[in-house]
Amino acid sequence: MSVRVLLADDEELVRFGLRTVLEAGGLTVVGEAGDGAEAVAMAGRLRPDVVLMDVRMPRVDGLAATRTILSRPDPPRVAVLTTFHTDQYVVAALEAGASGFLLKDTPPRQILAAVRAVAEGAEMLSPAVTRRLLQDYLRGRGGTRRADALRRLAALTDSERQVLALVGRGLTNAEAARAAHMSEGTVKTYVYRVLTKLDLANRTQAAILAHEAGLIDD
Repeated sequence: MSVRVLLADDEELVRFGLRTVLEAGGLTVVGEAGDGAEAVAMAGRLRPDVVLMDVRMPRVDGLAATRTILSRPDPPRVAVLTTFHTDQYVVAALEAGASGFLLKDTPPRQILAAVRAVAEGAEMLSPAVTRRLLQDYLRGRGGTRRADALRRLAALTDSERQVLALVGRGLTNAEAARAAHMSEGTVKTYVYRVLTKLDLANRTQAAILAHEAGLIDD
C-alpha cells in the first residue's frame, strides 16, 4: 500500500517541492495545510499515515499542532520539518512524540526513505544531526534536568542503560547490536523495555533522555 502523507507548511513552494518528490517516489500526498490549525483539521479528516510538519506557521504553529494531533486516538506519525540552525522548537516537538525531523534541504532520496521509515514505525535519527541538535538545545538548559533524568534511569538494568546510550547516539538496532556484542533481537527487547519502563513514546524521546542524563559524551 502507498504511504499517505499530509504536508503542513505555510510556504506553497515548499509544499510543491515536497509533493513532487513524494509522488515521484510512489507516495500519495492526501492534502496540503498552510498552517497548524488546518493541519490538525486535515489530519483528523484525511487520516494520513505521516504528517510532514513545519514548525513556524501562522495561527497555530507546528509544535502546538503536533501536540494536538498526537494526543488523539490512533494518530498518524509526525515528522518535523526544520531549518535546524534557527529552529530550537524542534526538540520540544520530539519530546511531544514526533517521530523525528527532516532538514528542508535534505536530498529527495533521503526524504523518501525517511518518510517510508516513519510510516513503518521507525524514528528518523541521523546520528550527526541528532547529536548536534540535542547538544545545542541541552547546552542552554545546563544541568537543570540532569538529576531528574538520572532518577528515572535508576529503574533500568545495566544492559538497558547501555542500549539506551547507544540509542542516544542515534544507532539503529543493528548498529547497537554490533557495538554491544548482542543479537539484534536482544537489542529490540531492551529498547522495548526501556520505552516501557520510562514511559517514553519512541526512540527519539529515549535519545533526549539519554542526553539529559549525561549518558552521551558531547
